[in-house]
Amino acid sequence: MRTSAPPHAPVRIALAALLIAAVLSLAMSGAVHRLVLVGLEEARHIATAHPSYAMALIVVFSALAAMLAFVSSWIVVPFAVLTWGPFGALLLLWTGWLLGGAGTYAIGRFLGRPAVRWFLSEDSLARYEQRFVRHMPFYVVVLVQFALPSEIPGYLLGMAGYSFGRYAAALGIVELTYGIATVYLGEGFLERRTLPVLAALSLLTLLAITAAYALRRRLSHA
Repeated sequence: MRTSAPPHAPVRIALAALLIAAVLSLAMSGAVHRLVLVGLEEARHIATAHPSYAMALIVVFSALAAMLAFVSSWIVVPFAVLTWGPFGALLLLWTGWLLGGAGTYAIGRFLGRPAVRWFLSEDSLARYEQRFVRHMPFYVVVLVQFALPSEIPGYLLGMAGYSFGRYAAALGIVELTYGIATVYLGEGFLERRTLPVLAALSLLTLLAITAAYALRRRLSHA
């Protein structure tokens, strides 16, 4: 096992959070916010007429977001919160993320490195794969889930042959934490509560950076 976590991960996390904060701030301006709400209401009416298809769409989209770096669940969060409320949105998102995580693990476990190369760049794969081993402690896997983009741990832990049950438990804990925060952010967006939204984004960023540094310290003493 190599003994350092990705050195620029906290910087990337902070920049991503700043970008999201900027987009949310723009979207929560009066005219843009009203326009978005009109679109969301129209989508909600369609979802009410076809609830099964709408729920399946949210689950599938969330699963893809957990498997592919260029897909983000943030796009559907306000719609899910408006349509099914905070608890229903959390359940749908969490289910999708767990299914997506299971999919990444299965690809890494049964199809191996050639298949994973379709989802992760060669540079990323080479940088991360030597850090993942079959007998990683559970709390380290939790830190990994917090510190790295959601699609990476499943592919690499599957390749390493890590226990699926332990991986799924760690994934469930982390995604539930992020899910609660994400739904809170979605509510804040719908209600134009700018300060709580920015505070929640700051806390999520701090959590990810703290996990990245804790993971780096753990691996450096492994």
